[in-house]
Amino acid sequence: MQAIKGAVLIIIGLSTGLVIATAVIAFISMIGIVPRLAAKTKTAQKIRFYENIIMLGGIFGGTYEFFKFSLIVGNVLMALIGFAQGVFVGCLAVSLAEVLDVIPILSRRAKVKQRVAYLILAISVGKMVGSLLYYLVPGFY
Repeated sequence: MQAIKGAVLIIIGLSTGLVIATAVIAFISMIGIVPRLAAKTKTAQKIRFYENIIMLGGIFGGTYEFFKFSLIVGNVLMALIGFAQGVFVGCLAVSLAEVLDVIPILSRRAKVKQRVAYLILAISVGKMVGSLLYYLVPGFY
């Protein structure tokens, strides 16, 4: 009976994970983050590479969160991994804001049409400071 219960839980867990992963990938595809980054960096020929790296990052991140295995790497590599994750989350947030036309609406409402670059920089710096406080100050959150 315990084996059947475990098998059912495994099937439910894998099914749920598959649905969530599919939704996240559909969301990323819908806002067009990969083609937009490739167009901005003029590396459209590497789009398959970007897609594979995003997929491998999702698999590795999910596996790491689930099993919590220890990595035998130095602080420099961990800093690079954290930087890459931050860049991805930042690109995702900016792409979502661009798709929803948040920045043009905010610039019109705040009457800051000439200084939109400063507005984007302020949003980015605020996100960075919030992340640093969350991860570096114990008990902040």
